[in-house]
Amino acid sequence: MSARFASLLIANRGEIACRIIRAARAEGLRAIAVYSDADADAPHVRLADAAARIGPAAPGQSYLSIAAILAAAKLTGAGAIHPGYGFLAENADFAEAVAQAGLVFVGPSSAAMRAMGDKSAAKARMQAADVPCAPGYHGDDQSYQRFADEASRIGYPVMVKASAGGGGRGLRIVSNHEALKPALEAACAEAQSAFGDGRLLIERALLGARHVEVQVFGDEQGTIVHLGERDCSIQRRHQKLIEEAPSPAVSLALRQAMGEAAVRAAAAVNYVGAGTIEFLLDAQENFYFLEMNTRIQVEHPVTEAVTGLDLVRLQLQIAQGQALPFAQSDVALRGHAIEARLYAEGPDFVPSTGRLSAWRVSAGEGMRVDAGVEAGSLITPFYDSMLAKVIGYGGDREQARRRLCAALERAFVAGVATNRDFLLHALNHPTFVASQATTAFVAEAPFVPARPSALAIALAALLFVAGDGPPAPTAGWRAALVCLAVESVERRVWVRRLGVDWIVTVEGKELTLRLVERHEGEIGFVCEGQVRRAAYVRQGDDLWLDVDGVCRRYADQTYAPPRLKDAAADGSVRSPVSGTIVAVEAKAGDAVRRGQALATVEAMKMQYAILAPINGVIAQAHAIAGKQTQIRALLFAILAEGA
Repeated sequence: MSARFASLLIANRGEIACRIIRAARAEGLRAIAVYSDADADAPHVRLADAAARIGPAAPGQSYLSIAAILAAAKLTGAGAIHPGYGFLAENADFAEAVAQAGLVFVGPSSAAMRAMGDKSAAKARMQAADVPCAPGYHGDDQSYQRFADEASRIGYPVMVKASAGGGGRGLRIVSNHEALKPALEAACAEAQSAFGDGRLLIERALLGARHVEVQVFGDEQGTIVHLGERDCSIQRRHQKLIEEAPSPAVSLALRQAMGEAAVRAAAAVNYVGAGTIEFLLDAQENFYFLEMNTRIQVEHPVTEAVTGLDLVRLQLQIAQGQALPFAQSDVALRGHAIEARLYAEGPDFVPSTGRLSAWRVSAGEGMRVDAGVEAGSLITPFYDSMLAKVIGYGGDREQARRRLCAALERAFVAGVATNRDFLLHALNHPTFVASQATTAFVAEAPFVPARPSALAIALAALLFVAGDGPPAPTAGWRAALVCLAVESVERRVWVRRLGVDWIVTVEGKELTLRLVERHEGEIGFVCEGQVRRAAYVRQGDDLWLDVDGVCRRYADQTYAPPRLKDAAADGSVRSPVSGTIVAVEAKAGDAVRRGQALATVEAMKMQYAILAPINGVIAQAHAIAGKQTQIRALLFAILAEGA
């Protein structure tokens, strides 16, 4: 029987920590935060009753350091530790270390983690428990030949997966025999780096299926229930982007069958606490076990919205030995909820770093926002790039969808690029609206970012001249030339005054604008007889402006010196992001071919292959494995072939 506790340390950061702190407060517990040097002034630190420093910004030396977390718990007198939703939440060694320190671990037993954390062993256990599994190979023989033979038996395409860990790390889809060996090598290296375990398994890849997961809860008295399912099919690089509950593809009969299978899966490891059984669902309503996440997940708010339960508070109650306060027959799903993950990444999906100069993402009727940032927060390359979860819920799916879209359209985030445009593209796409989205959605519904309109460019130039920029020219002036850079393209804009109006010329198009109102980062203006509004914030020579749902950064280069020609074409290789160099595969003096992998950079849990842009010989090599790099930093210089 778990011991009672009065204080809870949260071994995580950002929105995760903020969410758990609020639940702890609701349970009457003292909430303790931890922070790295990069997060010393983060919202979760200020929200907690106490906080302890755990190390430098590097994740492995702070939020993923078991020793640092336990030291913080001892320092602050915590009685229990909640691991959050990240890697430590499924780390059996961490759970054991917490117990050995005399503290309560809010989560399942280390035995259950190990049983489900080893995907190969978990598949065998699920088959014994009569949980449907996709055809695959999960054996100890890790030779290439064995995998090749098994892939031929299973039939391509196959999915190569890391036996340990999760979160899409070490996962590759292989469509033919020729691609198998490099996929195995890459997946093994990534799994070894992420989890310290390079073992792999393969199974049939069900392309175009739905990713449907079932929330389960177990208590120490042996009761296990399920709380319905979530549809998490819209993913990129196996990372979920949009989730909803219930799944529009699941009937009442299928829900019962999947729920019962999920309960059997959890019972097979005597599961206690919150967990998720993940399935793939094909068009014929056949479902197959993927894996179990032995933790609460990022998308749990949609289940909370349709069940009326607080799942984190339920975790805390179970961790203190309390029985589940309801039976399976008491669980009822009402309405619909959809969650969108708002990330700090540009239209090209590359992570974006910087300081948030504006953060206006607010909840309203039928809305919820789980965030761990605010205006002024620094978005670094060290951690996951998710800024917030925005959840819409209502009486039916369409109402939930409309509310979520409206909240995203009203949101204004400046200082970093975000994926808001993509989220709105997905939520408004006919395939999603018709409830037909599968895991192939991102590939089959390509996203083309909207370009800033002539109106947006004109308004940006006008704001530099007459808004928050230099004082407006004196009466009698004729015109001003403003040079703007937006999305790496220079725009030359003429601005002149005509009475109370401004005449702005963009690419030969003349627009007449009148400024009528400006307050709290919003501006009202008249264009072609219509009163319009836009959100903006000024950062030195940069202006972040959101016009008609397209938010971009405009740089004033009117008085900037001429820019040097980009050197990439002559063999300079620069980092696409700020992050950590995790692998270096070339050195000075090496002959390389165009497209050859030179290094790998990791930022916000995503890895980027650094490729040679030309044929030649490496003249300079500045990339060092394990070291930090800044965006645009020179990693290699290649002397062109024949030069």
